[in-house]
Amino acid sequence: MVDQFYERHKCSKLRLIQMVGLAESSYYRKVSGGKKGLKPSINTKHSRLGNVNESEVIKSIKAILNHPFIDCGYRLMTSYLVRKGYQINHKKVYRIMKQAGLLKLDDRIKRSGTGRKFVKYRKVLTNRPFQCIEMDIKYVWMVISV
Repeated sequence: MVDQFYERHKCSKLRLIQMVGLAESSYYRKVSGGKKGLKPSINTKHSRLGNVNESEVIKSIKAILNHPFIDCGYRLMTSYLVRKGYQINHKKVYRIMKQAGLLKLDDRIKRSGTGRKFVKYRKVLTNRPFQCIEMDIKYVWMVISV
């Protein structure tokens, strides 16, 4: 609109912008079209190795996940990586694990906040001793190398 009046009347653009009631910054603003913020860094700092590439971090994550008793998300993985000497935060670990397909988003436990009400109405009625024997069973997977 300002450009049309500028072509017709040959008045200064500043004066036309003021007449329309538009801020100068709004008129001259150019949309970048990209994502906001800095681009994610490719390197990660390690205490002994210096700067390492993301592929090395992915190898470390896969090595940790290959341990038979470790099945964790990105927050716990961050603490494992920090213990190994990486200077890395949870947001970067989340991004790296998501890009590598290591996040377990589909296998998450759905927590509805209802608590443990599934055993609420169960009562075992017995007539004689040893009619019903109950115990808690915990599964521990053992890796046996042959």
